[in-house]
Amino acid sequence: MKHIILILGVLGLSLTSYSQQANLSPTNIQERNKAIARNFYQDLWFSNNTDKYEEYVAPEYVVHDIGDRKGVTEPAVEQKNIADFFWDNGAWENSKIYYQIAEGDLVATRWETTYNPSTLLGKIAIGSGSIPIINVFRINNEGKIVEIWNHRHDIDTAQTMKFTIQGLLIGLLVAIIPTIFAFRLRRKLKIIQNLE
Repeated sequence: MKHIILILGVLGLSLTSYSQQANLSPTNIQERNKAIARNFYQDLWFSNNTDKYEEYVAPEYVVHDIGDRKGVTEPAVEQKNIADFFWDNGAWENSKIYYQIAEGDLVATRWETTYNPSTLLGKIAIGSGSIPIINVFRINNEGKIVEIWNHRHDIDTAQTMKFTIQGLLIGLLVAIIPTIFAFRLRRKLKIIQNLE
């Protein structure tokens, strides 16, 4: 009888171990990671639940963004701060995830949203309209985002206006300098012609 109980106990432990290994299969991890990414968007970007950032983002993460934020280590609260800035100056509408692809500890998500600014700052700094985004998250074994690659199509937004204005100002500066020089030479020529 002791042998039967011992065999059943060993069999039970083996089944538990097998069950735990099945739960940690690559497919299950990838599905878990895709769900983490979906919930991150739902709480921080599709609805104003930014206080939940700690559920998704590791205490520190690395961001690879367009512009100057490449390979920068930031505290998790920065994701909340960014989302709060947008929510404080407007609202997101028609937000949707088109698809997600997972491989190993990476999840790529293609999503799109429409931003409607409600403040002057929102209208100037962010602008209105739809923006397509692809994010890639690296998620650790604890289920936290530890690295973010951010690819926005900013050319469709007001973000490009600052580059347009900057280019216009540089162009005007380049044009004004020879114009001033030409007017000075013209005056000198008139003075010389009047002396003759």
